[in-house]
Amino acid sequence: MVEPATNTQAATKVVPLLKDELDIVIPTIRNLDFLEMWRPFFQPYHLIIVQDGDPSKTIAVPDGFDYELYNRNDINRILGPKASCISFKDSACRCFGYMVSKKKYIFTIDDDCFVAKDPSGKPINALEQHIKNLLCPSTPFFFNTLYDPYRDGADFVRGYPFSLREGVKTAVSHGLWLNIPDYDAPTQLVKPLERNTRYVDAVLTIPKGTLFPMCGMNLAFDRELIGPAMYFGLMGDGQPIGRYDDMWAGWCTKVICDHLGLGIKTGLPYIYHSKASNPFVNLRKEYKGIFWQEEIIPFFQAATLPKDCTSVQKCYIELSKQVKEKLSKVDPYFEKLADAMVTWIQAWDELNPSGASAKVANGKA
Repeated sequence: MVEPATNTQAATKVVPLLKDELDIVIPTIRNLDFLEMWRPFFQPYHLIIVQDGDPSKTIAVPDGFDYELYNRNDINRILGPKASCISFKDSACRCFGYMVSKKKYIFTIDDDCFVAKDPSGKPINALEQHIKNLLCPSTPFFFNTLYDPYRDGADFVRGYPFSLREGVKTAVSHGLWLNIPDYDAPTQLVKPLERNTRYVDAVLTIPKGTLFPMCGMNLAFDRELIGPAMYFGLMGDGQPIGRYDDMWAGWCTKVICDHLGLGIKTGLPYIYHSKASNPFVNLRKEYKGIFWQEEIIPFFQAATLPKDCTSVQKCYIELSKQVKEKLSKVDPYFEKLADAMVTWIQAWDELNPSGASAKVANGKA
């Protein structure tokens, strides 16, 4: 039985890395009691809380945390008509936090994710491992059979080209989960009692040209490198699909990272996913996506970007054009989504004028 670390187990002295260069983004509809477990790891950092659902509801945050909280009224006030690109009644609302942050790095986590323990019983500082992943190069152009060659006790294996050993910048660190796996509704229904108890001590770079299903519940990224591509789409209220928000962002991000020569890592760190969502509710949200993904994934596998797409924004706008041209044949929803992708970039650029990210990389103007 995999168990989360307790508050007592987690109470260990932590030296915060990148304290002034990283924001923690949390989407929520409830009081954030789960932060007590994360206090030893999160308290030194600034939190951006994006409240979903009823904006008149008060969300309680434990004392001692430095945070700002945005609800739907705030999103509408800040973005005006462009607020239409931010999902409502869906965890995709979290990407508003990415937009308003002025830090170089983002870590995002769901409020049902607790501190996990490694096989020795030690609490896992997920944030610290994400930072290590992001600060370490990736190797997307040639697979190393010892996985991450930059970790202690590992290196590039015989036959690995010396010209590729410098690696490339890491844009995304994708973490995993113990206890409740991140399954789709059909798999949940046929495996209702399945729990992930397997801890794999590995980090690897996802190879160039290979897509992956990105999960947003335990994720970190370099906002300056890839932030504008981290749009979680139009999901939830008023939309025909849900639970594909993080995966949509992952597919777009991977195509753009491949084009720009950036890397994505997956593996460590683990968190403890405490609560299984209702598979019948999930099925209602996912059922169109289950059909659509059989055409969406080949679309992304075949997508190419022209050489003049030299920034993330240019790449994303070009991708939105291809979405409208090719996926709107699957369903009119994708035309609406393509328009929202453009609105997202416009809103991003308004809140993050050219060069602003470099000037406020430490969170200060």
